[in-house]
Amino acid sequence: MRGPSSSARRRVARHRFRLAVQQALESLPDGIEERLDNVVVTVEDEPDHEGGESLFGIYEGIPLTERTSGYGMVTPDRIVIYQGPLERSFLNQRELVEQIRVTVLHELGHHLGFDEGRLDEIGLG
Repeated sequence: MRGPSSSARRRVARHRFRLAVQQALESLPDGIEERLDNVVVTVEDEPDHEGGESLFGIYEGIPLTERTSGYGMVTPDRIVIYQGPLERSFLNQRELVEQIRVTVLHELGHHLGFDEGRLDEIGLG
């Protein structure tokens, strides 16, 4: 008997990975979710950025602290969580889920206007 194809296993793995991302979003501290504005969170396999083989996530957009009264009619900011680098770096499921949470929170921190130094200070570096 043949097992599931690698693509079928990948879909299951992607579903579980996305579930971990969703759980990280649902675990946001009170008051943070209301502050998120015009931002989407997605999962992709691999970064296409140079040197991105160890990149866990990226924030693309205009942080809330830099938006002016002229902000409007723009595409949503985007947070991308990269499954490949995370899975390769964290083989233990518990550690992987924890790092997914940290990565989601780190990138949301950029959306809120935190720089790398501040994210390091609050334990999300």
